Amino acid sequence: MANFFLDNKDIQFLFNYFNLYELAELQERETPNGNADYLPDNIEDMVDNYRRILEIAGEISAETLAPNAAQIDVEGNTHNSDGTVTLHPLVQQNLDRFARADMMGFTIPRKYGGLNCPILIYTMATEIVARGDCSFMNMFGLQGIADTIYAFASDEIKDEVLPKFAAGEVTGAMVLTEPDAGSDLQAVQLKAEQDENGNWLLNGVKRFITNGCGEILLVLARSEHGSKDGRGLSLFIAERSPTVKVRCLERKLGIHGSPTCELVFTNAPARLIGERQRGLITYVLALMNGARLGIAAQSLGVAESAYRLAREYAHSREQFGGAIERLAPVAEMVANMSITIEAMRALTYETARVCDIENNTNRLLECNADKLAETEKKELKQKSKTLKRLNALLTPMSKYYNAENAIKIANDTVQVLGGSGYLKDYAAERYLRDSRITSIYEGTSQLQIVAAIRGIMSGVYADYVTQLEQKEFTEQNLNNLKINLINSRTEIQSAIDYTKSHGGNYFELVARCLVDAAVAVLIGHYLLGQAEKNDRKKSVAELFIAQNEPKIIMNCAQVKSGNTQILDQYKLLIDG
Repeated sequence: MANFFLDNKDIQFLFNYFNLYELAELQERETPNGNADYLPDNIEDMVDNYRRILEIAGEISAETLAPNAAQIDVEGNTHNSDGTVTLHPLVQQNLDRFARADMMGFTIPRKYGGLNCPILIYTMATEIVARGDCSFMNMFGLQGIADTIYAFASDEIKDEVLPKFAAGEVTGAMVLTEPDAGSDLQAVQLKAEQDENGNWLLNGVKRFITNGCGEILLVLARSEHGSKDGRGLSLFIAERSPTVKVRCLERKLGIHGSPTCELVFTNAPARLIGERQRGLITYVLALMNGARLGIAAQSLGVAESAYRLAREYAHSREQFGGAIERLAPVAEMVANMSITIEAMRALTYETARVCDIENNTNRLLECNADKLAETEKKELKQKSKTLKRLNALLTPMSKYYNAENAIKIANDTVQVLGGSGYLKDYAAERYLRDSRITSIYEGTSQLQIVAAIRGIMSGVYADYVTQLEQKEFTEQNLNNLKINLINSRTEIQSAIDYTKSHGGNYFELVARCLVDAAVAVLIGHYLLGQAEKNDRKKSVAELFIAQNEPKIIMNCAQVKSGNTQILDQYKLLIDG
């Protein structure tokens, strides 16, 4: 039987490469199990369970999601006249298959019927699911809503809602954006008001809501009337009811299996999550960080699908007396797809691992606040602060790098297939359409660059890379490659210093160049670490570093050119 975990050598390599035993021990500590049906015997049993979970995800993705994807793409979901949505029967079949396999509570503690998996394992599963059907990943990936409920909601809400998520009885939606509040969530205007009994009611319109027809809605709303910014926003949980109607399903370029809704709230009952006025500043930021990592994994999945189609076609399609993969331009495209995907995966999985360490550090600190000695508490707080800054760098980098490269890989796949790639007879055009959203939702690539540049300019990046540079390799070739990365980092630092000296908003103009250069160095270090454990990875690391060295030099030269003409003469340039 086909299996998208067992047929992926790189995911299996990384499963063994990362220290999952250490991660599992952190994950299990202080985790509420309640009366769970299953508890691992030990850490080895837990890691073995992670593998079995990924095998199940791989089987369902290959045997159910992938065969259903084309028909779902053509037929989509149905918007009903009463303001409800009927999912395509095959979308429902996909959901039911995962629910029967107990795969809809990935990161939820066992107390609520979940699997209590680390984010790293969830990220691997998300990639595998997205390879089966990029659009279905949005439903699978919205399990992050349950994480937010677990982190911030009252025990009453958690006890009521989380078991339903874990059982696959409900799906959820992040209800954030509005017609006039897209990326700028501080502009949200949907009103939250209390009636005479203190019950919250929601009124207003939300737009571009992925799976807005789901049963559990996390809604960002303005609870402090007269306020103008994010401090007036709170987070609420509402349920699907006649007071929440789907005005329309958006007609989209791709991900047709994922219902994107415009919602109208009319005195919709809701309950407050956490504290008032912390909706955007604390809760939604945490929710979106998880969502951005999910999109990075989704980008990986669709890129993997496209690459495998391109590789198969290049091997089987004959022109000029042989397979087209014998032609150097085609071979270069296909090989670069493979290397880029491994680079994307290295960055994303490392980001997920760091997220796990941060989340578990915060949880242990919270659970043991009264038991820890002051020195230990201080150390944990400092560790948490450092990890938070690092994740604020790595998460937008992962989302940006993966989304842009997924689109390129899908586009190159169409090119490898030529005229066939432009036809709906092949999945190449679907992969291109589906991939295009990844650089837009959960924060555009431009916003990810803006987020990542802060960590680069503040010194978080330099501190982190300097730590990576301390690693010594037994093979001289790997040490030589590390020296190349150190030289590249020095070049980047020179460009950073120049940017700081230039003042004003110059750093915003050159942010993309700096982020591109910085990402390449980080991935180079990750691939070197992998190369120490795998001979093939030595070639991957060597080629990746060799290909990116001149790009880093070019980007740094662009930064240090001081050229601001594109802004200074913007009107002249665009008016022709």
